[in-house]
Amino acid sequence: MSEASLTRADGEEPTKGAHVDAGDAGYSKSLKPRHINMIAIGGAIGTGLFLGAGGRLHTAGPSLFVAYALCGLFAFLVVRALGELVLHRPSSGAFVSYAREFMGEKGAYTAGWMYFLNWVTTGIADITAVATYTHYWGMFSNVPHWVIALVALAVVLAVNLISVRIFGEMEFWFAIIKVGALVVFMGIGIFLLVTQHQVDGHTPGPALITDNGGVFPNGVVPMLLIIQGVIFAYAAVELVGVAAGETENPERILPKAINSIMWRVAVFYVGSVILLSMLLPWEAFGASESPFVTVLSKVGVPAAGGVMNLVVLTAAMSSLNSGLYSTGRILRSMALSGSAPRFTGLMSRSQVPYGGILLTTGFCVAGVGLNFVVPADAFEIVLNLAAIAVVCTWSMIMLCHLLFWRKTQEGVLSRPGYRLPGSPYTEIVTIAFLLSVLGLMYADGGAARTTVLCTPVIAIALVIGWFRVRRNLPVTAGGPADHSRP
Repeated sequence: MSEASLTRADGEEPTKGAHVDAGDAGYSKSLKPRHINMIAIGGAIGTGLFLGAGGRLHTAGPSLFVAYALCGLFAFLVVRALGELVLHRPSSGAFVSYAREFMGEKGAYTAGWMYFLNWVTTGIADITAVATYTHYWGMFSNVPHWVIALVALAVVLAVNLISVRIFGEMEFWFAIIKVGALVVFMGIGIFLLVTQHQVDGHTPGPALITDNGGVFPNGVVPMLLIIQGVIFAYAAVELVGVAAGETENPERILPKAINSIMWRVAVFYVGSVILLSMLLPWEAFGASESPFVTVLSKVGVPAAGGVMNLVVLTAAMSSLNSGLYSTGRILRSMALSGSAPRFTGLMSRSQVPYGGILLTTGFCVAGVGLNFVVPADAFEIVLNLAAIAVVCTWSMIMLCHLLFWRKTQEGVLSRPGYRLPGSPYTEIVTIAFLLSVLGLMYADGGAARTTVLCTPVIAIALVIGWFRVRRNLPVTAGGPADHSRP
């Protein structure tokens, strides 16, 4: 890593002996500020909003906006903590590299493989979403789910293997399409609201909320029980921290991109749910169709439902694209320290870590098989696994920041000017909230409870894997001495 990449945000030189991650070498700095800004947007607006909001509205009613606001606040705190760590030391290994610095190789191993589980399950959910929404058009109704899912996976894989610049461009335009579509939809919704234009026989307005049970039509409990799915909706916000390792001057770009996440959550998630609830009764929405498609189809705007459905496909493809990108970088960081298969550390001539990307793709092919075996339940199965992995990933980020903060209090390190407010209480409260999500999943019963009960299996698999890889760890994993070895 160059000296320039280790310069802190306040312009001071890093402390001598600062952690250097071998996994950061070899990358091009091809991502531009516009790419980083749009990656931040794309991470905050994903499949969870477009695909999952309909079913959650039907379950919890308008109170869904409360769940989005609460989870959005904690998502912002997580990415703000990651942003401070990035400005402390930019790294393509992101929080896995920080876990190595502050917790040793055991911490990096755990963070990395749980993040891998996060994106593998999210990737399966994304290709499931592509298959589901492609069937909106009659011409594809006879094409099996698994065929469509396989084609989507192949396209995104090809994009990721070419170069990081192509990935950045694809994410840039995906984000433009998603934001543009939401702005247009909200514009149409506000017009319908102001003009009192009938939507499927209903007059838009707050009365559709107050006359149908209020904000909590089914009580507070349903809103609490859908939080694990809402957490999944924000599962890619940390991607901006990974991408920062492949851009010049992250100290100037990252704070602006991260700070904008908060208002995007307020406008696009909270605002959209409130608007949807004032356009149609909450019972009119369902899990089988995007709520945006539901409204636009009933308004009678020609081809509006089809256009919005295309945007939903874009969101799913964007998320899948991000998953292959981020796991490729994370796995390379782990491979060069010995805690991931050696081939995942391979880099192509175009400076793409193709080994890790191919490993993630291979597991996503299992998702194609899931679409073949249980096409109707595939999304729900992987959603719960992804939620557990997200909880672990975000908790590790906050724990890394807490350990970083402790070292700054001891005078070993210095904090950059861009900081997570309220340390150490912010980290503790966020971790407590994330752990409570697991309790809510257990209380939800069904597939969610079964998934929580499977966490010991995941833990056992991690322990077995650790004893297999620890013999491969160098004495100095990623730079300083590795103190995590038994």
